Amino acid sequence: MDIQKYSVNQHLIETLLAWVKSGEIAIPEIQRPFVWNASKVRDLMDSLYQGYPIGYIITWLNPNVRLKDGTTSTGKKVLIDGQQRVTALTAAILGEYVVNKDYKRVRIKIAFNPIAEKFDVQTPVIVKDKTWIPDISEILDGQSNSFSYINTYLEANPDIDKEHAVKSISKLFDLTKKQVGLIDLAADLDIETVTEIFIRINSQGVVLSQADFVMSKIAANEEYGGQEIRKAIDYFSHLAVAPEFFQYIADNDKDFAKTDFFQKMTWLKNENEDLYDPKYTDVLRVAFSTQFNRGKLSDLVSLLSGRNFETRTFEAEIAERSFQKLTDGIHQFINETNFKRFLMIIKSAGFIHNKMIRSQNAINFAYIVYLRLRAKGENQANIENYVRRWFVFSVLTGRYSGSPESMFDLDVRQMDSRPFAEYLQEKEEADLSEAFWNASLVQSLNTSVSSSPYFHAYLASQVKANDKGFLSKEITIADLITYRGDIHHIFPRNYLKKNGLPRGKYNQIANYVYMQQEVNIQVGDRAPEVYFDEMLRQCNNQELKYGGIDSVSELHENLKSNCIPESVFSMNIDNYDEFLLERRKLMAAKMKDYYYSL
Repeated sequence: MDIQKYSVNQHLIETLLAWVKSGEIAIPEIQRPFVWNASKVRDLMDSLYQGYPIGYIITWLNPNVRLKDGTTSTGKKVLIDGQQRVTALTAAILGEYVVNKDYKRVRIKIAFNPIAEKFDVQTPVIVKDKTWIPDISEILDGQSNSFSYINTYLEANPDIDKEHAVKSISKLFDLTKKQVGLIDLAADLDIETVTEIFIRINSQGVVLSQADFVMSKIAANEEYGGQEIRKAIDYFSHLAVAPEFFQYIADNDKDFAKTDFFQKMTWLKNENEDLYDPKYTDVLRVAFSTQFNRGKLSDLVSLLSGRNFETRTFEAEIAERSFQKLTDGIHQFINETNFKRFLMIIKSAGFIHNKMIRSQNAINFAYIVYLRLRAKGENQANIENYVRRWFVFSVLTGRYSGSPESMFDLDVRQMDSRPFAEYLQEKEEADLSEAFWNASLVQSLNTSVSSSPYFHAYLASQVKANDKGFLSKEITIADLITYRGDIHHIFPRNYLKKNGLPRGKYNQIANYVYMQQEVNIQVGDRAPEVYFDEMLRQCNNQELKYGGIDSVSELHENLKSNCIPESVFSMNIDNYDEFLLERRKLMAAKMKDYYYSL
């Protein structure tokens, strides 16, 4: 008979929070954005108050690791599921700060109205209303006396139903005495089984990522600097978005400020480049794949646990070596020279703005390519060529859009087994055939989604070619992308709408061009045959109406660089479908030339 590898127990909320504060349950420090909004925190408090279940918290006792002297170590509990709920509880009940999506440290203050028995997010109106308890953390801190607080509340609200208020406030004070279910996975539970449990939890819609799993694992380690590594990952991703956070770290985390990690990321304090703002997930994935020649983060959990894949035991030497390799990978990631040179390469491919980066996994793996080739001592010119090609190749083929971990794993292992140039050529021959350029890509451009990676790859080709904006004499596509130029419909939107075309038809990306706002306003809703005819007259009589182009040759060159067929001069609504197809073919051809120029 199989022995059950887990236990299920009920624990008081106050006990759970005490374990988190003491570190018995290891979760990463709250330095990354909290994904719940304040209303979800409010609803969680209400569920506790009403006695509704809030789901189980699942932890895994860190596996016992065999030490050099033959003894074993017992680790902390690693949070497998429930991180958002636990964070919400610490925020609302303990009054802990969280980090919002803008990387600002904020308090989530939950208010309670004893009369209505209603929770809400604190507002200035609530603060002024004496019937509300404006911040429940102020009375649930374990220091407040319920009898004394009730008397104070009743004195401030003499006209209310006193008996009802007393019951409500007493019930609120008992909130931390509510119980939550805790599932403890056994320390000797097979790492593959723990991972399978994790995956199954995830498949049921619970918001938890592999990276969260890994970060909890790192946070649980004391022997090999887990907390320092975890902080380095969190702080770097934080500083990349909010450089002003640097001083906060220096003032409030003086131990970390003395580390080599912190010294190597000081350059971020004056850095405002936002082309690639990696999240903690990205830092983990790149550092791991670069150092371990693997792509699946579940393998990292095993290795950091000291897993010997052959003997299926846990060994301190493996854990120590794995933590050191991860440390090396993070050092490489955050290195100023590496990071900035990599971004220069991406920009040299025409991807000059973060809104053009539609696949975080594509840029992550491009950075892996850069770091691995640099570590192998590859020629710098070759590195630039390979990184550009691989990044654009990944974008065009959607290589990391399906199962990124599996693809990461395949690609990094191939890179390790043979010259990268050989692997790149093999993938190009397989995936970038003439059929791809002449048919598949043309079809992929048949979309109304302006965030399409194909449209941004096309724009990158224009940036690299230093193309001018549509009907612009001097202003480039790069200028317009950088300074928020207009996306214009060549066949104006209202013109198409008046002719009965639906949104999905007139918003085709083959109908989009970047142009100056002032030129766009002048064109307005005119039919293309009208404003193109006026452009020809402008070139002949030198009376500028649409931008600064004043010669026919210059006009034709502008149309060519923007992939607009010459036949557009005589086109009307009846020719719209023909126009779209012609332009898609021209765009695809330009992208082909661009790719092989990288």
